[in-house]
Amino acid sequence: MHAGLASEGGSHLKMLLSYVNNLPTGDECGLFYALDLGGTNFRVLRVQLEGNERRVAKQEFTETPFILPTPDILSTLRFQAEEMLQQNLDLALQIFHHAGNFHPGFSHNYDTYHAMIEKLARARAFDPMETLMSDLRRSKIKCGENLFVTVIRNYGIASRPKSAIRTFVRVRDFGVDRSVRSFNTLLNALIQNKKFDLVHLLFKNCRDKFGIIPNVFTCNILIKALCKKNDLERAIRVLDEMPAMGMVANVVTYTTVLGGYCWRGDMEGAKKVFDEILDRGWVPDATTYTVLMDGYCKQGRLMDAVKVMDDMEENGVDANDVTYGVMIEAFCKEKKCGEAMNLLDDMLEKKYVPSSSLCCKVIDVLCEGGKVEEACNLWKKLLRKNCTPDNAISSALIYWLCKKGKVREARKLFDEFEKGSIPSILTYNTLIEGMCEKGELQEAGRLWDDMVEKGCVPNVFTYNMLINGFCKAGKASEGIRILEEMLEKECYPNKFTYLLLIEGLRRSGKEEDVLKVLEMSTSRGKQLLDVDSWEVFVTNVGGISESWKPVLESVMTNTAI
Repeated sequence: MHAGLASEGGSHLKMLLSYVNNLPTGDECGLFYALDLGGTNFRVLRVQLEGNERRVAKQEFTETPFILPTPDILSTLRFQAEEMLQQNLDLALQIFHHAGNFHPGFSHNYDTYHAMIEKLARARAFDPMETLMSDLRRSKIKCGENLFVTVIRNYGIASRPKSAIRTFVRVRDFGVDRSVRSFNTLLNALIQNKKFDLVHLLFKNCRDKFGIIPNVFTCNILIKALCKKNDLERAIRVLDEMPAMGMVANVVTYTTVLGGYCWRGDMEGAKKVFDEILDRGWVPDATTYTVLMDGYCKQGRLMDAVKVMDDMEENGVDANDVTYGVMIEAFCKEKKCGEAMNLLDDMLEKKYVPSSSLCCKVIDVLCEGGKVEEACNLWKKLLRKNCTPDNAISSALIYWLCKKGKVREARKLFDEFEKGSIPSILTYNTLIEGMCEKGELQEAGRLWDDMVEKGCVPNVFTYNMLINGFCKAGKASEGIRILEEMLEKECYPNKFTYLLLIEGLRRSGKEEDVLKVLEMSTSRGKQLLDVDSWEVFVTNVGGISESWKPVLESVMTNTAI
């Protein structure tokens, strides 16, 4: 910037012209405004300045999204489409209110309210959502139960079971009759939040308190709650009582009970339930087979799980992504990388997208077996199948490449990953660690610069890796310089930072510099040494010389003040 200002063409840095030709002196008095017209927001800062002595006496800031022009004729369907496309919640709300209050010929109905409330609920913006629901109740617009199903479900996902119950209770305030559908949604929300006793209590009182007649789905939810509570005996009683309640159990009912046996580790009981499904002439679905396979895998009975999967294929039931995940994870646990890879290939061929953690497990088991090349081929295959490897998958492979001494290959893979994704701090740290372990400090420094330039802030682990690399290379003084930068950036060291640096200084014959490290870490007016870090210093500094004692006493006095 200075070079560009010094002479014409002195810098390639692009800058916008500024029409402010005088800098503030600090003596300004009065009311001043700063305006910022951004891409999506209009920001206004108002500041009351009172000269050099009092400086800023008062300041106010506001940020308002722009409201885009609306068409002359605004239909309900078009409004809903516009709201769905709008990503900014504040702007979406302003458009909602602006259209209802000022657009000629347009008024909100149940559909527009439902669209906006659903958008807010999914974004966990519950306060403005509740305000909008209060507006809807006052408007006397005829509502449907779907609205409350949406709200109850999202409260459950957000771990707010009390709010879900409150929403269910006040459904009638909107002139809507509660049905078994909203009741079932509430029970599922309670199960998500482990309120199993409450599920049972509501089920027992649903007829008398709410006038709701439970159906087979309600019973299935109750059985699920009892199984998750490990009250399998009561779950079986509910199953036996279903005919007396006028309900016929289905495959889902029996699959839920089967899952209860598997959760207990009682695979004999689980197999009996599975056989009962077959005896009734039902065809188990993929979920039923997967629950049974998962039970066997958790008991370490992989061959039994494989037999169930073979039976599943023979009966014409296609495996789903969960089935593949269960079996691949089991093969990885048993270090059977070939079988895991074959199943992962099948999964990709059937257009299923494997989870990041599943791919990491396959990569780990391949690399542990010395098949790093196959792991690299898996990474490339994921790219070809449009399953872009994320930071976790790429970091796992980079870690193994570096561990096997293939740092250049790791860097190439990093560069390839960077073309289509933004590396995380984990990915950068993994490669920097590998470079430092290999002694390639210059390359690690270049990667560090690239990381900072792209806005990824180094953390304590990043600094520790560099300090360790320099100390291993006999350049412990550089490690002190890095610690100094670390403190300036307010990235606080941990006990491993000090341990690496002290050991490096000792190996380099610079034991007296340990006191310098101690003083640096305690001379910034903040307590940067926790109990573990103090232990490192007390353990390692004590034997250096008698000169450490006055320094330590001074440090302890300063930090105690």
